[in-house]
Amino acid sequence: MKKCNFFPKFTVILTLVGLLNFGFSQKNELSIASVFNKNKDLILAQFDCKTDVDDLHAIAAFATIMADPKFSNIKYYAVAGTYGVQEGLYVPPNSLFKLAFGDRWADAHENLENAIRKVMQQIQPILANGGDIWIAEAGQSDFTANLVKAIESQIPNIAVDQRLHVVQHSDWNERSTAPGNLELVKQTTDYQKIPDGNVPNNGSPNFREDEFIFAEQKIKNSRLLKIWQEADRLCTQFNGMEGRYDNEAISKGGVDFSDLAETCYILGLNKIKDSKEFFSRFLN
Repeated sequence: MKKCNFFPKFTVILTLVGLLNFGFSQKNELSIASVFNKNKDLILAQFDCKTDVDDLHAIAAFATIMADPKFSNIKYYAVAGTYGVQEGLYVPPNSLFKLAFGDRWADAHENLENAIRKVMQQIQPILANGGDIWIAEAGQSDFTANLVKAIESQIPNIAVDQRLHVVQHSDWNERSTAPGNLELVKQTTDYQKIPDGNVPNNGSPNFREDEFIFAEQKIKNSRLLKIWQEADRLCTQFNGMEGRYDNEAISKGGVDFSDLAETCYILGLNKIKDSKEFFSRFLN
């Protein structure tokens, strides 16, 4: 009579299933652990500002969220000029950055090394106190790659893959990053790719629309009003000028703060449908 191996095989199957479940459990626990902690973590809002003016609206929208009472205590720092290898002229955003962020920003376009130094000064106490860094990449990953190198050099005991969370929404941004820098960031950080903020009904808010639906009289906060007015002024001045990218939505009098998708994801606001719902939520 041929010996039946059913039970040993069944035991092996159960063991494999158990191992798989354990792996999924670990992954789920990691995902749960990697949630933004507004009491300890810091958002690093990076804007490439080259060569699309959409970052100008994204800067104003980011400042709008940070002014909301529910988010006003969040630790954040902003960086201008975090562009990659794309061609085209820079969109000078400094006047807007000053209005939106005061002294809570660095200028990587003017001085990359100094910007890295200033960012390190911001993130070192956060990491030392058990907080994580969440990078909203409104642009490419080249600045992030330089930051990773600085962290690994200056505070080598930090587990970058667990403490540095990078959120990116754009295939174009990835293609416009130096390949070596993109690979470094993907391999060393908690790199999270989310749906494109330029596309409706895909899981990210749609913040690119041909009609600018917010009305100035609805902005009761005088500081936010000045920020949005300055963003509009710079958009009018630089959109499509001297070979810069012509943002069609903004050319039509619309709005484009698609690069806010990363911030919305980090803060759990990704269920906001579009710009109309955004302005209704934060400006009324």
